[in-house]
Amino acid sequence: MPTLDTCCTINPYFKVADGQMTKFRELADQCVAQTRAEPKCLYYGFSYDGDLAFCREGYVDADGLLHHLGNVGPILQQVFTIAEIVRLEVHGPEAELAKLRVPLAKLNPQFYALDSGFRR
Repeated sequence: MPTLDTCCTINPYFKVADGQMTKFRELADQCVAQTRAEPKCLYYGFSYDGDLAFCREGYVDADGLLHHLGNVGPILQQVFTIAEIVRLEVHGPEAELAKLRVPLAKLNPQFYALDSGFRR
């Protein structure tokens, strides 16, 4: 039975350059503040393990995810000067992933198509 869920998650893992974690955390805080008002954002936050950072984020649909990337784009440009994405996963139903494949292609994500499940 196919899911009616349109939720899309994007999971970037960042490797932060030596001595740049304080700056990265400042930029992450700016991303959180900028994202807080996005109506299609379900959750958003950062977690850390040494020099690795993970952004946990979910959106109502692909349009919400794309809006977010535009919204935080200038901050991400600063992030990319001190960190690199070492892994990027995008999860969601295939109909939503189809909307993301071309716009996200430069980031080289791994796409995971939702097959079954439920959402409350």
